[in-house]
Amino acid sequence: MAHNTQTRAAVRAAYIFEMLPLSQIATAHGVPLATLRSWKKRALDTGDDWDKLRGAQALAGEGVESIARQMVADYVVQHKALMEAVLTAKDINPAAKVAALASLADSFNKMLAASKRVLPETGELAVALRVLRLLGEYVQREYPQHANALLEVLEPFAAGLPQTLGAGGHG
Repeated sequence: MAHNTQTRAAVRAAYIFEMLPLSQIATAHGVPLATLRSWKKRALDTGDDWDKLRGAQALAGEGVESIARQMVADYVVQHKALMEAVLTAKDINPAAKVAALASLADSFNKMLAASKRVLPETGELAVALRVLRLLGEYVQREYPQHANALLEVLEPFAAGLPQTLGAGGHG
């Protein structure tokens, strides 16, 4: 069964912006799960990465800084607990303790470096999507007669943001 462009757009929006699982979207829109997976794969092959956009949307809602802070805070708690366990362990010889502490320090540095590499790309996309969402809300509130026209323009514009911002070819 052929599905129209509106159905495809609704499915994409449900996955990216409503964060619904594909199985739920399939049921809600009457599209087989295999078809949704095929659409998602085809979109990825053309540079429209639904997962990256979904992640950026999540960040736009919660804020990159908030998520990054929480990630680092969670790691630091675990890091400190492991350091304490190594330092207070009676059954680890001094050389093994030094090696374990060095490994923990290396892990900490790698975690910080990775977060700095990953977050700028996703963060930039998240900011762009948040601005678009705020613009949409503003137009809906202040100029509701133009909301449909804006949506018609913003959806394809937002779909092209990963390529425009250089985020489409990574991951």
